[in-house]
Amino acid sequence: MEKPTQQCEFKIGQRVHWVGDPHRIGTVKYVGPVEGYSGDWIGIDWDNRDGGKHDGSVNGVRYFIAQFPKSASFARPHNLSTGVSLLQALEIRYRTTSTKEEEDEMYVFSATNKRVNVQLLGKEKIQDILGRFEELPGASLSYLGVSSSGDPLQIRNTLPNLKELDLTGNLLSDWQDVDGICSGLPGLAGLNLTNNEMSHDVIAISHLKSLRILVLNNTTINWSQIEVLKDSLQVIEELHLMGNKLREITPTSSNIVKGFDSLRLLNLEDNHIADWGEILKLSQLKCLEQLQLNKNNIERIWYPSATDEPDKPFQNLHCLLIGGNKIQETSSIDALNSYPGLMDIRCSDNPVTDPSRGGLARFVLIARLAKVNILNGSEITPRERKDSEIRYVRLVMSKVHQNLEEMKALHPRFTELKAFHGIEDERPLNGPTGPQKMASGLIAITLKCVGPSIAEKPPLTKKLPATTTVGKLKTLCETFFKLKYIKPIFYLQEEGSPMPILLDDDMESLNDAGV
Repeated sequence: MEKPTQQCEFKIGQRVHWVGDPHRIGTVKYVGPVEGYSGDWIGIDWDNRDGGKHDGSVNGVRYFIAQFPKSASFARPHNLSTGVSLLQALEIRYRTTSTKEEEDEMYVFSATNKRVNVQLLGKEKIQDILGRFEELPGASLSYLGVSSSGDPLQIRNTLPNLKELDLTGNLLSDWQDVDGICSGLPGLAGLNLTNNEMSHDVIAISHLKSLRILVLNNTTINWSQIEVLKDSLQVIEELHLMGNKLREITPTSSNIVKGFDSLRLLNLEDNHIADWGEILKLSQLKCLEQLQLNKNNIERIWYPSATDEPDKPFQNLHCLLIGGNKIQETSSIDALNSYPGLMDIRCSDNPVTDPSRGGLARFVLIARLAKVNILNGSEITPRERKDSEIRYVRLVMSKVHQNLEEMKALHPRFTELKAFHGIEDERPLNGPTGPQKMASGLIAITLKCVGPSIAEKPPLTKKLPATTTVGKLKTLCETFFKLKYIKPIFYLQEEGSPMPILLDDDMESLNDAGV
């Protein structure tokens, strides 16, 4: 059991947790007396924005400034812990009687950095196995109050075969302690430091050279610190930097990020990056295959027209995740065709790709993205691509454009797709070709009627003119399905799309709706 910490051990900026609750973590902001109360107190700004009682002021006296209105509180020294060493945490986790919550957190890392829970086939047997530290290939020490490395030599002798280590939610802040842990684990390949508030004072450290996976989510790290760590990360393959409020990529020696010769995956999700120019600073990472940018503030995407670099920008990038941004223009979608190897894209939850906000339907995205074979996590089959491209061409042909140049600017792939699929120009309705044109203008749609009061009726397939409005179809459906006193709501379910699209504009034609 860890012991509470005496007052003399506390200092401003120190990370602590509540005794008995290592998930309740905060930062020391004040040490001393509080007016109106006896004795000494420790002022804490808790990581949980609602984890305290005030903002650092009590009875009109301000002692410190907290992050949030209710994230601060004062505590007696005996109620707080400044943590334990790595090996002390190891003893707590694997050699003491575990609670059910701790058993749920017993897992090791897979080769793909996923958590694999330990199956308790026999509690005594598994505890015996985990108790033999020298055989452990991976260890989870999350939320155990680890605040220091301890003796690196002792770590090496105790854990000679450890390859994966999860230190999520501990009290680490000093990079020297991280270096000490890694120096005691020379074979360590994967390290997770998520939810450790690391110091911004980074000095060059030398014992990260074996790491292939480094997770620094929610650690308050910035790119300047990554540049300092870069020379130590000689074989790094995956770097995760989620939730660090990053706005800029700031290389030290030029405008382009250099090094990281083995980096295959870079995760920058849930940050504050808005300018695509910042992302282009990563364009010369030669081995980069997957770039994760979900939940940023990106508004526009483009591909650099010319650079002074010898290699093509993003020459090996094949997976790009840009969901949950603020992209509005179709030109940003078209620009993705310029990225030479891009085949897997997630772009949902952007204005331009959200049909409920006037964005592009799935079939339009497929037609515009020439090389993509996985869209928003769903594989694009050859049949779906063909059908989507034909639908897209016919949709564009149904629109009125001022001239050919305007059409090419708005729909860069239109001419190519029209020729590829052998689609002829529309002919006028008058003259002897009228009936054939009318017949060719009909589309077959399958109507399904479902409602809580009418259950599910048998589906109907009808041929209707593509110019039929949504409002007109609603009226027809009232007849088709004998609906009385029921106002129908229409949804379009596209092939390959997990969610139906609401059709709420009664004046919109079926053709315009992408049917």
